[in-house]
Amino acid sequence: MTAEQLTGKNESHLTEVLIGQKTFFVHPDVRDDLLSLKAAADRDGFNLNIASGFRSFERQLDIWNRKMSGEAPILDEYSQPMLSHNLSDEQKVTAILRWSALPGASRHHWGTDFDVFDRNSLPSEGGLKLEPWEYLQDHQHDFYFWLKAHLTKFGFFFPYQENGSGVAFEPWHISHKNTAEVCLQTLTLEQLSAQLDSAPILGKEYVHQQLPKIYNQYVTNISTR
Repeated sequence: MTAEQLTGKNESHLTEVLIGQKTFFVHPDVRDDLLSLKAAADRDGFNLNIASGFRSFERQLDIWNRKMSGEAPILDEYSQPMLSHNLSDEQKVTAILRWSALPGASRHHWGTDFDVFDRNSLPSEGGLKLEPWEYLQDHQHDFYFWLKAHLTKFGFFFPYQENGSGVAFEPWHISHKNTAEVCLQTLTLEQLSAQLDSAPILGKEYVHQQLPKIYNQYVTNISTR
């Protein structure tokens, strides 16, 4: 894969697949295992759907800049909005990285990672928030524990476990282990830095100063269980 493909600036290597009600771009080496996981969930009474799959660099940049500018909330470790106008760039970047990847460094750029949920279990009001309590205590609880029991049979794992990475616990985020591992090993610090150089990313000066730390703590530091 090229640096542009690894950082979400080019999706020419991906293929389309229908999952639930939508079509998603996925890595071709992931397609069959994802469809098999979906079929197994269906057989066991769960309607596996994808809340977020492939995400382009531009989309990740928009998420990042909206949070840095205060247009979108920055959440603390308890998923509660912070008063971002009182925060320095350092504090904002550190808080954002708990829940949102740096543009160019998101696993969603690769077509290997997906935020999944059981559509059959959604509440009639409120929808899906992608917060841990939904999967541990509420409407996605049974689906999450089904995933825990079956993911590895189809080549997937949870990269963001409790106390397992720099990123906050994400029980909805699944990753195709072998394919994502190749992507992660291929994405170098130098490639990431080069892609960020020309991007209009807010907080760029601090990000570049801390990029080695960000790369080690939030990109390569994942749970391998």
